Amino acid sequence: MEQLKELEQVQNIMLMIQSAGAIDSSNNTNADSNRFLANFILFMMQPCGELDMNQKCKLISNHFPKISSAFNKESSPQLCDKGNIGIEASLSHHCDDDMSVGLLQTDCADVAMVTLDSMQRANSTLQDFCRSYFMFHEMDANNAESIFKYLPLLSFTESYIYQLDTINEKLLQLPSNGIPDSDMLTPDWILRFIKSFKTDTFKPLAVLLESYGIYTDRIRDELKCGEEYWALERKLCSALTNKQEIQMEDVMKAIHLKSFDYRVLNLLLYQLNGKDQCEDQ
Repeated sequence: MEQLKELEQVQNIMLMIQSAGAIDSSNNTNADSNRFLANFILFMMQPCGELDMNQKCKLISNHFPKISSAFNKESSPQLCDKGNIGIEASLSHHCDDDMSVGLLQTDCADVAMVTLDSMQRANSTLQDFCRSYFMFHEMDANNAESIFKYLPLLSFTESYIYQLDTINEKLLQLPSNGIPDSDMLTPDWILRFIKSFKTDTFKPLAVLLESYGIYTDRIRDELKCGEEYWALERKLCSALTNKQEIQMEDVMKAIHLKSFDYRVLNLLLYQLNGKDQCEDQ
């Protein structure tokens, strides 16, 4: 829900500068400009060493005139998520290899892949899952053999979910018509995710799990909970942005659905151990 908190902060700043008469709240055509200013003020409020607000303003006044639009256009591609693009290119190359281990012989767009960034972000959740759930599977979270036994599949699944969560955040930044602006510099592989996000979000992961014989109806239902959670997150963020009323029912439901990934990992662990969950309940 970090995105919700950020939007709430931006909304509060917009209300503050509106009340101060710094922006015109009556003209809807200025909505993008107003939000940009609010985001910029929020950025300026972030601590940066020993710089105070006056020093920050002076730096901007002195240096921004030197930064032209041509400079921005030239530098933007160099700053555009090189890590993910590089990994995607590497994975795409290996996807054509008939000897690729663990990948179905299918088109690359249909193969579940994850980025290094997603794997790193998933680490803390995996650690918490091992500490909290291994005991229910008669596994020792302090034993390296127990941890590494099923780590590849558990890590891949959680990383894939984190990757989709990142894509969902990108969806929040899209215009209301769902079509990215030409200057968003969105990598093609992210565009593919965005296109399929609202139709069959987890299909590549489901195909992979099914190929290992561990994709169950329970896991499918929990993944659908994930889709519902992301849809609610987009709905709530949109309501905050557009100053619409937020239904408490939606908030409570989103909180309930939020931990769907833990439930998916738990169900996977039962399958990997060759047990049905109901046997242990």
